[in-house]
Amino acid sequence: VQLQASGGGSVLAGGSLRLACSVSGLDFSTRILAWYRQAPGKQRELVASITSSGATNYADFARNRFTISRDDAKRTVYLQMNSLKPEDSAEYQCNVMSSLTFPGIYWGQGTQVTVSS
Repeated sequence: VQLQASGGGSVLAGGSLRLACSVSGLDFSTRILAWYRQAPGKQRELVASITSSGATNYADFARNRFTISRDDAKRTVYLQMNSLKPEDSAEYQCNVMSSLTFPGIYWGQGTQVTVSS
């Protein structure tokens, strides 16, 4: 199983980024997919998740600014991030979740997002 994340970078506050994570080696269309993030010195936290039927869940900090989506044909999950804030700076990782609550064992390599004021 491989998860390949891309799309991170450096932006000014208020800017946007779109992350993508391509997944291979498992039955993508049936899985719950998620984005997590971890900033230096902080615990990893869930950003957003999406089920096989397209139901989404967002952390409070992400709601109304971020949008998670999936393209099963491309085996890719996306995270559109708008109105970025310096506190959004972190390494973002995609994950194939084991349930609606818990992350699974498969992680992408992470993509760095840096937001400057």
